[in-house]
Amino acid sequence: MTSVISHSMAWTNERLKFSSAENVGLKTLWKMLVFENGKETFRNNDMPEYLTTQDMPNNMSLLKFFAINALELSAPASPLLLQQQQSSCSSIPPPGWLQLAGHPESIAPAEHGTVRKRISCSTDSEAIAYLEISKDPHATKLVPRFKGIYEHNGETYLLLQDLLHGFKDPAVMDIKMGRRTFLESEVTNETLRPDLYKKMVAVNSQAPTSDEHELQAITKLRYMLFREQISSSECKGFRIEALKMKGAEPITNLKTCKNAGDIEATISNFLNGRKAVTKELIKRLKSMRQLIEKSEFFQTHEVVGSSVFIVFDEERVGAWLIDFAKARRLPSGIKVDHRRHWVPGNCEEGLLHGIDELIKVFEGIYADQTKVTPSKYNSR
Repeated sequence: MTSVISHSMAWTNERLKFSSAENVGLKTLWKMLVFENGKETFRNNDMPEYLTTQDMPNNMSLLKFFAINALELSAPASPLLLQQQQSSCSSIPPPGWLQLAGHPESIAPAEHGTVRKRISCSTDSEAIAYLEISKDPHATKLVPRFKGIYEHNGETYLLLQDLLHGFKDPAVMDIKMGRRTFLESEVTNETLRPDLYKKMVAVNSQAPTSDEHELQAITKLRYMLFREQISSSECKGFRIEALKMKGAEPITNLKTCKNAGDIEATISNFLNGRKAVTKELIKRLKSMRQLIEKSEFFQTHEVVGSSVFIVFDEERVGAWLIDFAKARRLPSGIKVDHRRHWVPGNCEEGLLHGIDELIKVFEGIYADQTKVTPSKYNSR
């Protein structure tokens, strides 16, 4: 069974599914063409039984109705198309497709400017987050457009706006936001783990304490805090996760880019002296900050592990907040400002602190880009 659930139209299995042509017989399709060509329209009393009366206004042509609602759903064209994409997602991606970070094969292109992101089920935390965000007029301006939930062959997918659609060989950057990028529930287990000790030592053999060296094991909380400390996450509230320059291969080994000079140099190199792009991104980041501060969703949720996704080419610039797999509604009585330091129980993750710091970096780069260097012939 294949079904499409759209947040804007709430389609169910009892209503016509535009994603599958097999739901409409050839005779019915022929009738549609005849009626359309003859300038006739369906009335409510002679509509096909699979359409409800509230679906189509009186005197609207059926093909016009289909065209409008097919655009509204923005779903993959057919289950066959999705199956083909599904079977090939582990091989060579289509031209122009790029996934900088995240789990391999978790995201793949669909069509019509849409990507599908695999989730565990329709009640997955990220699905719930997008459903709630879609009701918030401030939050919806921050994130990829949510196009619904797609279920096929026992798999469930989010349908989201393809943020690279329309860009030509763009520069792309993924910036992980927050002082804390793990859930408290992920680190409550105090079991000592040799595997995490080995990971720590592989990065920095001097990082473990003498006791940890002796035990050759650490807790998950210890490892997660170490991971935040070796990057700029703890101090800046963000870390550069990955980037791709125009015409170049992606760079993904940036988690240890920590000090202010390295961060500014990396982002400045990414922007490549483009003053107009830098100015537009500062404007967008400030707008994102203002929208988060006004948003009911962000006032009532901790948003852990989200990223600012930046993309630009010769003509266009974009920035969005993505990844809500670790967004959780706050417990009763808990309030966050997204800027304070985290202590167990306060649910602070530092999202807005990170955006504040990111804006400062971009403003510093813009100041350097627009700085006028005096000519040596005019200096005295």
